[in-house]
Amino acid sequence: MATDYILFIHGVNTREVRQQPEYADSLFKLLQETVSGDKPDVQKIALYWGKVNEKSETDLLNKLQASPLWSQMWFRTFREKQILQFAGDAALYISRGVGVQVVNALKTQALEGLKNAQPNDRLHLVTHSWGTVILFDLLFASRWDDEKVPGHDDVMAIRDAIYGIYGKNPNPLQGVQVASFHTMGSPVAIFSLMDVSPGKDNTDSSSSHDITPKLQRLLESLHEARNGKKLPWRNYIHPGDPIAYPLKELMTDLVDGDSKYLDIQDLITHEPGMFDFLTEQSILSLVHGGEAHGSYWQSNKVVQQISSVLREE
Repeated sequence: MATDYILFIHGVNTREVRQQPEYADSLFKLLQETVSGDKPDVQKIALYWGKVNEKSETDLLNKLQASPLWSQMWFRTFREKQILQFAGDAALYISRGVGVQVVNALKTQALEGLKNAQPNDRLHLVTHSWGTVILFDLLFASRWDDEKVPGHDDVMAIRDAIYGIYGKNPNPLQGVQVASFHTMGSPVAIFSLMDVSPGKDNTDSSSSHDITPKLQRLLESLHEARNGKKLPWRNYIHPGDPIAYPLKELMTDLVDGDSKYLDIQDLITHEPGMFDFLTEQSILSLVHGGEAHGSYWQSNKVVQQISSVLREE
């Protein structure tokens, strides 16, 4: 019987403490309970990169707090936890030094998790926050293609393990097949602005961060392998999460203009309460946005949707 591998990659917690290696345990346990009997062989692969750049961000925060002006700044906790962690992770990953360390850690964990995968097994990608950007960058960005670039071999090894992604493997139609995408609190919409850059004559030219060509190629390969069946993509949004954005229209425009390859849906995970309208557009809701951003790991809506896709595959 085929195995369903569920690969998790975390993002930024934006709360008092960073994500810990056990970050996916609660969601995976709920999934196991929901699909027990229907899907007896479901395996977890929880990628963890949270410690790699912690020291750099801590050093920066210590310098900021040493300023005599810091005590006069408004929203200090919001600056220290939510803004610094999110923007800091982005800046550090994009930099080559820390980015390569993240890539190496993820390669080791991913290949270990998939070492027993068979051709008929399936891979479900569940990404949170900045983890979505990291995973899509690893799988699809051209900035890793140059053999001289640090991290190239690690990225190619990850790509070679997945069907339809072109790394160094002369036969890319090997490896485990992606069966669904699940993005939670995703900022991919913001980072899509990196996909093109103005050329010298002010015309658009390809960016090394552009994920579009390789993602399109993967979707084409999967469309053929799945006999024309669309690939499920569920994008989960808590309305109070300041980092979450809709993706359906964006991704359709970028990679699926004919709506041929993707069954993509933007889904709200939190039904508004009786008094939510009092705070939904206020600074108070923004300050507490970190709670919303971390809520997906305990969300019944997320569990129901992933379970539904698992049963259909």
